Amino acid sequence: MTKPSLPDLLHAAVTAVGGTERPGQVAMAEAVGEAIDEQSHRLIQAGTGTGKSLGYLVPALAHGERVVVATATLALQRQLVERDLPRTVDALHPLLRRRPEFAMLKGRSNYLCLHRLHEGAPQDEEEGLFDQFEAAAPTSKLGKDLLRLRDWADETETGDRDDMTPGVSDKAWSQVSVSSRECLGASKCAYGAECFAEAARERAKLADVVVTNHALLAIDAIEGAPILPQHEVLIVDEAHELVGRVTGVATGELTPGQVNRAVKRAAKLVDEKVADSLQTASEGFERVMELALPGRLEEIPEDLGYALAALRDAARTVVSALGTTRDKSVQDEDAVRKQALASVENVHDVAERILVGSEWDVVWFERHDRFGATLRVAPMSVSGLLREKLFSERSVVLTSATLKLGGDFNGVGASLGLGPEGMEGEDLPEWKGLDVGSPFEYRKQGILYVAKHLATPGREGTRGDMMDELAELIGAAGGRTLGLFSSMRAAQAAADELRTRLDNPILLQGEETLGELIKTFAGDPRTCLFGTLSLWQGVDVPGPSCQLVVMDRIPFPRPDDPLMSARQKSVEENGGNGFMAVAATHAALLMAQGAGRLVRASGDRGVVAVLDPRLATARYGGFLRSSLPDFWYTTDRNQVRKSLAAIDAAAQADGK
Repeated sequence: MTKPSLPDLLHAAVTAVGGTERPGQVAMAEAVGEAIDEQSHRLIQAGTGTGKSLGYLVPALAHGERVVVATATLALQRQLVERDLPRTVDALHPLLRRRPEFAMLKGRSNYLCLHRLHEGAPQDEEEGLFDQFEAAAPTSKLGKDLLRLRDWADETETGDRDDMTPGVSDKAWSQVSVSSRECLGASKCAYGAECFAEAARERAKLADVVVTNHALLAIDAIEGAPILPQHEVLIVDEAHELVGRVTGVATGELTPGQVNRAVKRAAKLVDEKVADSLQTASEGFERVMELALPGRLEEIPEDLGYALAALRDAARTVVSALGTTRDKSVQDEDAVRKQALASVENVHDVAERILVGSEWDVVWFERHDRFGATLRVAPMSVSGLLREKLFSERSVVLTSATLKLGGDFNGVGASLGLGPEGMEGEDLPEWKGLDVGSPFEYRKQGILYVAKHLATPGREGTRGDMMDELAELIGAAGGRTLGLFSSMRAAQAAADELRTRLDNPILLQGEETLGELIKTFAGDPRTCLFGTLSLWQGVDVPGPSCQLVVMDRIPFPRPDDPLMSARQKSVEENGGNGFMAVAATHAALLMAQGAGRLVRASGDRGVVAVLDPRLATARYGGFLRSSLPDFWYTTDRNQVRKSLAAIDAAAQADGK
């Protein structure tokens, strides 16, 4: 029997989900199939509405070898496993003459731990009784959550936190889950045979397609201990978020509270002298942190160096002692020991990393009004790590609606450890970029308006002219506005001001769960929704409820952001343009994501309004504009008000 062609397979899959084949989707599927056959790499920009999930799933399933799909958001993971993959597998089965298996795999702490559930979480003494179910009053929120978890444990087949609806608080979940460092290991655990995390790993080993997240992919790459099964093809969806997620996993931190918890956990299991040395080191570290001022530490101050050296040495001694002593008087000693080891090893590892002082690491203090000071260390760049770990032994496809910034893929490619497109070299993986476009007619469906007449935004202070402009735009649009702000303070100020000026309901991020806010926003066209970062990327509201997307300013990173400023400085020291490579690229990515909130369906119409004249007047404005969808562009405020009023009138005429 002849092998079915990729177009035939794609047609069958699209028909099964009730969709329509689109040229961009066909081009994407062919590019993914080509990359797999050639064992090469692709960066594929696929705009909203392309149907990119099927664009990569069909060639991946046709390939026949194991494929890992990594995505950033829980919503897309669930969509793939619960909707796209079952339908696609059913549709392709008659043509492929086989039924590919698929499975979801997450980090261990996402799964219920039966040992914790039945034996109780080892508690720090001041936190109460050993059995957390006894400690939490059944009438309290925590108590109710824990009782629900007990009942759910008897019903669930997966033990996956995200399968529990409604969910529980982080505090409740922490009582019944463990990190990989705290896990006893299946062979040593009384519940090893029934372990949900182990079962998920076993299913992944047998699956043809493993769906995971960026964080687990990063841990698998960084820590060297393989978590994901061997695979020939890696597909990274929402790839614009990968560098941020990998950086997050590679970041270490120390706080006085965290060190203090490690001391308390270890004190139960080691002799007094060893415990005292860690306690003394902890107190010294806390004194230094009380005086810590926010900002980057290009050199480690002497007092901090002494405190970290004392912590590292004391932690090393405690780790050795924990490995050699036994104390049968401690209830559930193995679990207590494992939790203590995890805490103390983390303190040791972060202190050691900062003291060793790699030129590739950035160290800084952060200060929070409520939680005090934190000491952080993060890699200057993860590009070398990604080049070495991601691209060396498999074919990699990276896809997103926003990968082509300033007109090409090279900026995103560089952040991933790739050289310029088409450049070949011993250490440089070969790759090709492809923009398959979007089914939407952006120039007919949307307007990009830059309020060129406004004053350039400063770092502080209210922007009276901007508030006037925003009020007029919302009035012309009849509500229907998603306000994307560069800071929570700016979003709050705008909400407070416009609630006094306008009759339209204004929702503010943080006043309700994000899901509830979006639901309310989508349900009432007169409503506006204001917020920050998660709204720039996480809102999908097709139709007339979102016809005006406003950005208060170009979202450059804060000048005092230690990691971004260090990266910018590093690029400049190597002869590059640090502002364009770091700050402008960061802003372009966010603006492309934000502008993408406007047109989510073929019937959508509206305006993206940027209330920052620099997008029209600054030298880098062209780079930023070319990173956005190809909307009709104007700086004419009267024209935009007329257009918004016409769009509002048309929506009202349709009864929306």
